[in-house]
Amino acid sequence: MKLLNKTLAICAVASIFFCAGSASGADNPTSAPNKQVFKDVVLRGDARCTSCHDEGDSPEVLRIGKTRHGVTGDARTPSCTSCHGESFAHEKDANAGLKKPAKPDVTFDAKSKNTAEQKDKACMTCHLGGNRINWEGSQHANADVACTTCHQVHTQHDAVRDKLTQGEVCFACHKDVRSQVHMSSTHPILAGKVVCSDCHNPHGSNGPKLLRENTVNETCYTCHAEKRGPFLWEHPPVSDDCTNCHTPHGSNNAPLLKSRPPYLCQQCHSAQYHPSTAYSGTGLPITAGGSSPAQQLLLRDCLNCHSQVHGSNHPSGPRNTR
Repeated sequence: MKLLNKTLAICAVASIFFCAGSASGADNPTSAPNKQVFKDVVLRGDARCTSCHDEGDSPEVLRIGKTRHGVTGDARTPSCTSCHGESFAHEKDANAGLKKPAKPDVTFDAKSKNTAEQKDKACMTCHLGGNRINWEGSQHANADVACTTCHQVHTQHDAVRDKLTQGEVCFACHKDVRSQVHMSSTHPILAGKVVCSDCHNPHGSNGPKLLRENTVNETCYTCHAEKRGPFLWEHPPVSDDCTNCHTPHGSNNAPLLKSRPPYLCQQCHSAQYHPSTAYSGTGLPITAGGSSPAQQLLLRDCLNCHSQVHGSNHPSGPRNTR
């Protein structure tokens, strides 16, 4: 009798598991029961994709399982079709054994025939708001730059999100900036201490040049807070725009100056404020007129006296000398 009871119990348990398995198959019409599915990366509804794109012939596809887009325990995790579309024609051709099946509805590689807008639609379904609210109409959007032009989705290391490699991603298009950051006076971009996204928001901005802040100066003050002021004695070109004197990406004139003093200062200030004529040793001026803009400041450096060019609170007056 005990043996009979044990046998009946085993049969009952087996029937429960059999029924559960049948119900699961019925509720998941996209599963592929006749094909082996690798389980290290199986996102919701993706069994029909991983039945072909397995570790054997598409290891680069399955690497997404090691990224934030492959977290199976997160309800927000997308499936293959979330980005690539249902791709029924691609699936049909693949199941028919065609050597060159139709492409998925949306592809993101360099040979993709999809527009940047079509590619970005897949990303913007989830990644809306925050830093991306100004994407529409931004310089990058108008230049048909797609999200995947900069971002790598299927790899764990997204180069544009790494401080040490972000610059190389940007320099692929901004080649002029690449040359500037190799000049003698630069921000420490190559060392990874400052990155492009510290100043720029590549997803869109209300300010010029995709700057994170609304103005050039507000962007600079993020790091250079001591230059913000307000000062008792202001220097108008400084409070107007830092780039009146500085070039942000690199210069051969420290510190990131467009040209060295006194020539930089003479763009606004007349040299005749400091007459200093050079003589040849004969008592006669070197030039017939006796002076030239360069000679008027011979052996002088404006910063020797006017050291507080960014503004001063010293009672000595508006000459920014202390």
